[in-house]
Amino acid sequence: MAVTSQGANILEKAMGHVEGGVTEQDVSNPDRDREKYADPSGEKMKALVWNGKNSVELVETHKPRIIEDRDVILKVTGSTICGSDLHLYHGAIVELQKGDILGHEFCGRVDSVGPAVKNLKPGDRVVASFQIACGECMYCQKKLSSQCERTNTSKVENVMYGGRTAGMFGYSHFTGGFAGGQAEYARVPYGDVNLLPLPDDVPDEQGLYLSDVLSTSWNCVVDTGVKEGDVVAIWGAGPIGQMCAEMSFIRGAKRVIVIDGGPAAWRLDRIKSKTPKVETLNYTDLARGETVTSKLKEMEHGGPDVALECAAGEYAKGIGHKMELALGLETDTSEIVNEMITSVKNFGRCGITGVYVGFTNHFNIGALMERGIRLIGNGQAPVHLYWKDLLKMIQDGSLDTRIMLSHRINIDEMDTLYQKFDARADNIQKVFVQTRFSGPPAPGTPELTSWK
Repeated sequence: MAVTSQGANILEKAMGHVEGGVTEQDVSNPDRDREKYADPSGEKMKALVWNGKNSVELVETHKPRIIEDRDVILKVTGSTICGSDLHLYHGAIVELQKGDILGHEFCGRVDSVGPAVKNLKPGDRVVASFQIACGECMYCQKKLSSQCERTNTSKVENVMYGGRTAGMFGYSHFTGGFAGGQAEYARVPYGDVNLLPLPDDVPDEQGLYLSDVLSTSWNCVVDTGVKEGDVVAIWGAGPIGQMCAEMSFIRGAKRVIVIDGGPAAWRLDRIKSKTPKVETLNYTDLARGETVTSKLKEMEHGGPDVALECAAGEYAKGIGHKMELALGLETDTSEIVNEMITSVKNFGRCGITGVYVGFTNHFNIGALMERGIRLIGNGQAPVHLYWKDLLKMIQDGSLDTRIMLSHRINIDEMDTLYQKFDARADNIQKVFVQTRFSGPPAPGTPELTSWK
């Protein structure tokens, strides 16, 4: 897949970007052009960069500077790792370049603002949306910020998908080539739009997750239409799956069944300990002849009403798909999506939130059509549509993000975190990554862990 990424970079360079962009592209590390992108003070910062497939490194690079009038520079006080970051780590996302700063979920304090930013000032506590929206285009006017037409000019994505998503922090040149927030400083284009102030009663350890995981989980549940009395099955017991379970109950679901297994099976016990009414299904414990589909239909007559995909398309289980992925004959396995389609009731609803990047083989389109299954691509979640309401839910206590938070580490150990998170080791669920600008742990959140 690294070869594919290199080829995509060459293709993008040859074709040129799509016209109509309103913010500088390919600013994935200030050191790529210090005179243009680095702060004139010469101040250095720590940042995590991609070095190739299964290789990341904490490096010293320059603090970013304001390069556009609506930029905001943040002192990062919290970041995290996401399952989506593992797709970058594995080289499954195209157009990565060595030295790209990673990280799309972060919060911090405003360090400086561009001359056109009037709603923020130095010292303000804020959280960044993982997507970069202009606030003015057709999609942004509807708060569909993840689909902004003007902040990502990747022609490769435009050709592959028939359109483009918004630019995204730390997520390759396929989404604009913006430096991410797994660093001590971050530049936020259109900062007056893409930063949400955090009130004093919401600590970083809760507000951080408005950046992605909460909005992504809520979008998955709402967009797939979970409603009162539904039986919901969720594939994947990571942070997104866990919060989808919690939010399905908030939306009135009668039962929620979470499916996982293999080296991640421990996550089922963790979710059960935090939300006891969740039911679990460990696919590695199935008897010979049993399948996830047969077990779900045994647990619920006809199967669940709703299926939510919170895993991803790069994790093949069968030898056939493993070979096709290895040979580049597909980019994503259809196994989980097929399980969802065959598991739900007739006219059931299936939502895909786990990342799928390209093409798949052996898709069960017959079951989809004949049984009237609704297959919904939930898309990259439009954070701006939800984050103010989710903030209120945190404030009134109806949503507690601490149920998924398992660890706190220092940014110095971020490279080790990638290895452990990828291996599903040390019971790591969701992490708070501190920097030199972070305060002490908030009450009820984990103390610092060190693996040194």
